[in-house]
Amino acid sequence: EVHLVESGGGLVQAGGFLRLSCAASGFKFTDYGIAWFRQAPGKEREGVSCISGIDGKPYYADSVKGRFTVSRDNAKNTAYLQMMSLKPEDTAVYYCAAPLSCVGYSGFRFVPGQGTQVTVSS
Repeated sequence: EVHLVESGGGLVQAGGFLRLSCAASGFKFTDYGIAWFRQAPGKEREGVSCISGIDGKPYYADSVKGRFTVSRDNAKNTAYLQMMSLKPEDTAVYYCAAPLSCVGYSGFRFVPGQGTQVTVSS
């Protein structure tokens, strides 16, 4: 059973940075991509980034390209989302998910876990 736990969120000023973690268990980590999503109040869930399990290829939404960096440590079964130059519009609950492939990851359907709140003040 896929089990993912997000952590690392918090309150930060605009221009600041945070690093989110996604700890995985219950499946063969390297067989899956790890995707990051976010959902702000009153808005649809948005695919932010994904990192392939096969070759570590990263994918980014245009809204975060150049500011966010996705990575994974296969030895620790953990993925990370380094977020720099944060903007108030990045405020959302962030979730991770485990699609088999990062191709088309933004349409991946999953039951979100607890997520981690990111709040960026202006």
